[in-house]
Amino acid sequence: MPPSIFIMPESDQGVRHDHYMLIPRVLVFVRRGKKYLLMKGAAAKRLWANKYNGLGGHVESGEDILSAARRELLEESGMQADLWLCGTVVVDMGKNPGVGIYVFTGDAPQGEPEPSPEGLAEWISPDEVVKQACVEDLTVLLGRIQEMKFGDPPFSAISHYDENQQLIMEFIK
Repeated sequence: MPPSIFIMPESDQGVRHDHYMLIPRVLVFVRRGKKYLLMKGAAAKRLWANKYNGLGGHVESGEDILSAARRELLEESGMQADLWLCGTVVVDMGKNPGVGIYVFTGDAPQGEPEPSPEGLAEWISPDEVVKQACVEDLTVLLGRIQEMKFGDPPFSAISHYDENQQLIMEFIK
């Protein structure tokens, strides 16, 4: 069955520059048993050098979020997996624009990651992650994802920095 196509004119989208806007990004946490495929950022990276994070990046123009997640996983590790949306996080930067992160997980029963210019993707358990340098929200997100199984509704969260530049992440019930 061909997909339904509904064309809504740009003028009906309600896009205004005085509204809050989000830059879309994807973040992928592929599982194998009790380990997750995480990226240790390359030493030369501007952001998160030598720190662990999920795999992911920007959503390209004309690309849907699932395709972006699959593309980023393949580009950064050479791997493929059946992915499902497990959550969303709005990163409120206190000004326009913020960042909208679409978080995916899935299982990869076979294959091994290949290095990429982004860094080294490797299988690591959440217990090992806490002993490593990692991005601020990694352990919180992994904890949430570990509790989930396929078919669970996606979580929704917002994160922001407090007056001491500490990251605050709130999960919405």
